[in-house]
Amino acid sequence: MNSPRFFLSLGLVLLFSGWIIPLLMVMHAIPSTFTLNFLGWTFSVAGLFLGLIGAAMMVRERKE
Repeated sequence: MNSPRFFLSLGLVLLFSGWIIPLLMVMHAIPSTFTLNFLGWTFSVAGLFLGLIGAAMMVRERKE
């Protein structure tokens, strides 16, 4: 659970979810609410940060 691959995988899933939620709202498959908009934005930001942390951990692991 503390491995770089876990953080990268979780970041990828969150980024993908943060992309799918607004896409479904634009296609009118789900209603556009404040909660869903905020959730999509949160998933995108959290996925970006977790991906960056995972990449930094992987670089540090390979350096050692």
